[in-house]
Amino acid sequence: MAATYVANLVINQNADFSEIFNLEDVNTDSALNLSGYTVSSQLRKHSASSHYVSFNAEIFNDVNGQIKVGLTTTQTSSLKPGRYVYDVVVVDDQGVTKRVVEGMVLVREGSTR
Repeated sequence: MAATYVANLVINQNADFSEIFNLEDVNTDSALNLSGYTVSSQLRKHSASSHYVSFNAEIFNDVNGQIKVGLTTTQTSSLKPGRYVYDVVVVDDQGVTKRVVEGMVLVREGSTR
């Protein structure tokens, strides 16, 4: 299975955002095959916050272990500038859930509207 990868992100308000993560199988040092997996990801002000924004998350390339997360311009425009936390969770075809990516997010305010 993949280890939990830490990646800090910067999201600009009023702009589309996307990021692709490449997951590795720690037992084989090769790409984690994500065939049959599902993925979800959320952004929160802090981990105990009940308010969250769901990333648009998808298996981008299952054989090469790639996950893509993103937010639309509409979604980023609703975020207040500041620091947040996020994670990415996968569920395999047996129902086993694993957090594979986590980190901090800095949302930067834009001046162009």
